Amino acid sequence: MSIIVQSHRRRLDNIQKDYPETIIIDVTSKGETPWVKFSPFYPHGNIPVPFYPRWQSESVEGIWQGLKVFETAGIDHSKMQIQDMKNIKRTVRKYGKTKGHSAGATKLLSYLDARKLIYLPSYLWVLENPLADLVEKLRKMSQSQTVILLDYETNGDIKNCKKPLSHAYLIKYYVEGTYPSF
Repeated sequence: MSIIVQSHRRRLDNIQKDYPETIIIDVTSKGETPWVKFSPFYPHGNIPVPFYPRWQSESVEGIWQGLKVFETAGIDHSKMQIQDMKNIKRTVRKYGKTKGHSAGATKLLSYLDARKLIYLPSYLWVLENPLADLVEKLRKMSQSQTVILLDYETNGDIKNCKKPLSHAYLIKYYVEGTYPSF
């Protein structure tokens, strides 16, 4: 059997038509317990922040947004402390062009390098630690039945920086033993 990623925006009845007799799991911040815990916005707490050994974040998204550096704003550590999954995003509309992601006091990473060195290891930590039991449950489910993971993003290509990366694909890769490493 397998894991398939589909858009959360697709009508559920169309997905069921295309993939009958599957398990459909919403892994977004709108998902049901326990699957919502796979959302990058979910506040697991104590997530190590890459390049900042003394810092921890509540969520992966808090790390990603907090380490962004804009034309008019630097890193924002407060994004790493958010526990209600709200108001985490930081936008170019408010802060101007993104210059990169902070990798310590003086280094800025490109978008692709930030994916590789910040997002991937942070999400991997969550999969291997607070989500280890749910990952195993998902692995067992996918061995006997096709599982569809719903995500707002459906880009599974780490190197495609034109679209946001799908965390559902990272779940799929991890369960299948093909999580990207650089």
